[in-house]
Amino acid sequence: MLRRLLIISVLVLLLPTGFALAQQPEGQVTHTVSEGENLYRIALRYGLTVDQIAAANGIGDPTLVYVGQVLVIPVPIGGGAESVALPTETQAQPVAETAPVETAAQTKHVVQQGETLASIGRLYGVDWAALASLNEITNPNSIFPGQELVITGAPAPSVVETAPVETAPAAAEIPVASQTTHTVKANEGLGSIARSYGVNWQAIAQANNIADPNTIFVGQVLVIPNPTAAPPADYSAPAPTSVVDNGKMILVELSKQTITAYENGVALRSLLVSTGLPGTPTVTGDYYIYSKLPSQTMYGPGYYLPGVPWVMYFFQGYAIHGTYWHNNFGQPMSHGCVNLPSEDAQWFYDFAPMGTLVRVVY
Repeated sequence: MLRRLLIISVLVLLLPTGFALAQQPEGQVTHTVSEGENLYRIALRYGLTVDQIAAANGIGDPTLVYVGQVLVIPVPIGGGAESVALPTETQAQPVAETAPVETAAQTKHVVQQGETLASIGRLYGVDWAALASLNEITNPNSIFPGQELVITGAPAPSVVETAPVETAPAAAEIPVASQTTHTVKANEGLGSIARSYGVNWQAIAQANNIADPNTIFVGQVLVIPNPTAAPPADYSAPAPTSVVDNGKMILVELSKQTITAYENGVALRSLLVSTGLPGTPTVTGDYYIYSKLPSQTMYGPGYYLPGVPWVMYFFQGYAIHGTYWHNNFGQPMSHGCVNLPSEDAQWFYDFAPMGTLVRVVY
């Protein structure tokens, strides 16, 4: 009798566990948030988007995840947990994330927060300009966390330096008559400086022995080889004829990559900006500021930007806002928005009330 009671007791204890397992939804796996992770990084690991994981977990604000939180990872309909490429323990370690990913045909690198083409090039022993060429990157400041770069096939720095035709001469070898100098000002990048003189930024980098295009500084004197344009003009130049005579107005000129604030027809402030890239152009026309936010998280395919400052929406998802992730103003860089240095964006934010006219022209 005692033995029968013990067997019944064991069966009763086992029932809750079996019932709980039976209630687990099929086709789902879970992920426990670790220190330093966010939805963007987690989505990259599982081959999903931020919106997919947020929707599966009822998350309204994708920035509000916390360490230890258990997230449901959705998988395709009809697929099981094996349909998702689960991260291994070594992949979860920071060192493994930045290590080279070897395949039989090529080496690839996933860009991490804070990395530049120069730092990645040093990691693999290749030249950053070669990486840019191999991955068809026209702007060295435009790489972003999560981007996959091909490394295999990039020529070593010595190959680039000894190429007889492609390598630009050193600054000392350029005839004086075919060069000028430029002193770097606040908010300037190689892209904007090169555009001002009608040359490409790679030529300026080579002429000045710049290994990392992100490291120029205010006051630095750069040699400009073979300039085809006059030195940069003063961006407080006379106002175009397309400004209003009464009230406040903001004019964005895409061909000049500038933004200017006007009041009663008088230009108060003008500076270089970065507008949309060719694949994601900035709209043109007359619009009005309809929403203002001091800070906002912006994300989409390939980017996740928390704390974007001084945001002013003027048409659908197009906005004028501050920018902390690049300093290449004067060069198209955005997904359609108008990028300003953060401190200048605050000035425009304070200048323009709701309903201010925003005129975007080519």
